[in-house]
Amino acid sequence: MAALKSARIIEGKTLLVTGGAGFIGSNLIHYLLRRYEKIKIINLDKLTYAGNLENLEDIASDPRYEFIHGDICDRQLVRQIFFRVQGVIHLAAETHVDRSILDAGDFVLTDVFGTFILLDALRHSPQIEFFLHVSTDEVYGSRDEGYFKEEDPLNPSSPYSASKAGADRLAYAYHITYNLPIIIIRPSNNYGPFQYPEKFIPLFITNAMDNLPLPLYGDGSNVRDWLHVEDHCRAIEVVVQWGEPGEVYNIGANNEIPNIKVAEMICDYLEKPRELIKLVKDRPGHDRRYALDCRKIRSLGWEPQISFEHGLRETIKWYKEHEGWWRRIKEKSPDFRLFYEIYYRERKAMKEEK
Repeated sequence: MAALKSARIIEGKTLLVTGGAGFIGSNLIHYLLRRYEKIKIINLDKLTYAGNLENLEDIASDPRYEFIHGDICDRQLVRQIFFRVQGVIHLAAETHVDRSILDAGDFVLTDVFGTFILLDALRHSPQIEFFLHVSTDEVYGSRDEGYFKEEDPLNPSSPYSASKAGADRLAYAYHITYNLPIIIIRPSNNYGPFQYPEKFIPLFITNAMDNLPLPLYGDGSNVRDWLHVEDHCRAIEVVVQWGEPGEVYNIGANNEIPNIKVAEMICDYLEKPRELIKLVKDRPGHDRRYALDCRKIRSLGWEPQISFEHGLRETIKWYKEHEGWWRRIKEKSPDFRLFYEIYYRERKAMKEEK
């Protein structure tokens, strides 16, 4: 479907960003405040283990920004906020595949039921001009060859991706049933500043800085398409301005790189020995390859601007310059330490037994 004949206006509007204290959300809020002088952003975040207000302390006193500590599953709170805004960018979600394998309950509750609460509030908020639902490329499952198109069937492999697929299709159903202004995007793997250090790239960067093992699943040949979070923010802006309600847009940078290559690049850029890379037992249902056909989003005028090599170097530089930020998480957060020690100790033991 063609883009809108005229762009939606962002300047001067009040937008709700759910999950704004997380990795992508905090980067998006910074991006929008840099781009628009008269915008107002409300950040609704539950502040789970991955939510961190340190990510936003530099703009905490900005009159254009408001933080609300709350849960997207709180129906009354969500409805109160929805009456105040003209647009919604829905990022709040449980996102770590490994944690979903251990216990999927929070993923179903937040990703599916929480999305339902937001969509239900949208039905009663006719002033809202758009609702952007941020899904994931993982809803498609794995593909050995070729590229996933937006109309391809969804075949999620993990409890996480299944919860996101449920929310994705629920959002689409609300558009069809109630004619609501809902747009869906499916971005590939993001990386960049403020990413919680349980995820692959920041975990390997910070472990390598401390000369700790880099626990790589299986044989390391799993392929991901890496998208810098700044390019993702630009894509969100473009889709908000030009995207059609009811449409889905893949967002990828065509940076298909095996995980072991990424691990080696991290070691090389930090001047650490590649021997830090340790193969561990693969996780269940681990998708081999993600790859997206992104011609649709490119037809709206978006192109990725950050090469993976440059983006990875800049990300490593950020973690080196913000050591206190990630050390407070890795060394003082009981949640991080407990999960990491149990999960990776088990994977190492399983690999050695095999």
